[in-house]
Amino acid sequence: MDTGTHVVMGIALSGLATIDPMVAAHGATATAVVAGVMIGSQAPDIDTVLKLRNNAVYIRHHRGATHSIPAVLTWPLLISIAIWFFFQDANFLHLWLWSFLAVFLHVFVDIFNAYGTQALRPFSDKWVALGVINTFDPIIFGLHVVAILLWIFGINPVWTMLSLYGILTIYYIIRFGLQAAVRNAVKHVLPDEPEEIIVAPTMRFFQWRIAATTKTHHYVGRAYGRSVTMYDKFERKELPDTPLVRAAMKDKNISAFCSFSPINRWKITDLGHLHEVRLIDLRYRSNGYYPFVAVAHLNDDLEIVNSYTGWIFSEDKLHKKLSFLPID
Repeated sequence: MDTGTHVVMGIALSGLATIDPMVAAHGATATAVVAGVMIGSQAPDIDTVLKLRNNAVYIRHHRGATHSIPAVLTWPLLISIAIWFFFQDANFLHLWLWSFLAVFLHVFVDIFNAYGTQALRPFSDKWVALGVINTFDPIIFGLHVVAILLWIFGINPVWTMLSLYGILTIYYIIRFGLQAAVRNAVKHVLPDEPEEIIVAPTMRFFQWRIAATTKTHHYVGRAYGRSVTMYDKFERKELPDTPLVRAAMKDKNISAFCSFSPINRWKITDLGHLHEVRLIDLRYRSNGYYPFVAVAHLNDDLEIVNSYTGWIFSEDKLHKKLSFLPID
């Protein structure tokens, strides 16, 4: 989820924490628990700073180690020790328990996004991405805001937050049902048996992004309810095993893209004095454009001249990123 949603989730969990008699009756413990919950609800996303280094590192590692099983166990302990240093009258066990719940809830809800997490590490490096909730879901955010306002206006926080979580549970079940219905509809639209179907959420409740693969083609479309529209169809071609491609695959940006993108197509272009290898993720079509790409330029000696991976919404911006002027 986005940072704002994790913030309101932390506030809501702080309200639920008053169900704990130790928190309700002990001021130092209550203050420490609120701090632990708020920090714990954000801590796993500390790897966002990797973006300051470069996109390749960010794509490969964001929601990786910091969202793993060891991290879920370690974050609460580190947070609790740091907070207890300032609030030594607080009950450490209860501080740790609520901090753990905050960290666990952060990682748990991220699993439902299309991006997902490596929550099963170290047992598996597989990305767990259920794809039923958008990174920012206005309904989830709005329900949290309403619950927090009710708490501010004097409604019992325990019953308010328990009601909130009950409504959210029903909402998640509905989202799974909608996704399953769209997936079945896609199967009826495609001319051949699909090998893979990715149905990803958007900010709109009934609208979904679709990327599907059959034995011969890739298909890209949208669904509104059960109504499916396919916009693009690409012949499925394996990336050629050539010296140029093998050299490009060693590039950090190309490699990071391949580790993250399950459905993509490729283009190899001769630019005269350079060779361009471009990989295009098919999951994120926007206004007829595919903005998530990886591009590498190689010279005649198959040396990487420049490369980039990330979100680009125009060719001009891509050229600027690559410090490469378009050829007439």
